[in-house]
Amino acid sequence: MILKGKTHKFGDDVNTDDIIAAKYLVSTDPAELGSKCMETISPYFSKSVSQGDIIVAGKNFGCGSSREHAPVAIKGVGISCVIAKSFARIFYRNSINIGLPIIEFNSADEINAGDELEIDLAEGQIKNITQSKTYKTEKFPAFMEKIVESGGLMRWIKMLG
Repeated sequence: MILKGKTHKFGDDVNTDDIIAAKYLVSTDPAELGSKCMETISPYFSKSVSQGDIIVAGKNFGCGSSREHAPVAIKGVGISCVIAKSFARIFYRNSINIGLPIIEFNSADEINAGDELEIDLAEGQIKNITQSKTYKTEKFPAFMEKIVESGGLMRWIKMLG
């Protein structure tokens, strides 16, 4: 699975309330949640995202409450992948469950906002096209790639029969 997009950069400790404010939790519609994604810390974020773009962040991304709405909002706005130094464990699991690939990458600081990336999940490779750099990461586990390609855990289970 190859992902390609422009980066949107965030710092450390982006919590689920930053990703999608609690007042929007009355909806489960990905597009509606996506239109409000990150609005408390980056009011024009949803308008600046193109389909396939990538979030790059610091440590502890997705901390806070365990709401599944947060990765749904990220996927709903058009983000194809989140790269961060580290993730809150429940956010990590929720992301895979809804079909949003995420990558832990210690050198996330080296990627700038607006850089064009190409990510090969199966090979564990991030190419920064803008900076002409290539990084190795852990390969995305094959079963998790199948879950993501299926559109999430429940769809993957249904496909298995």
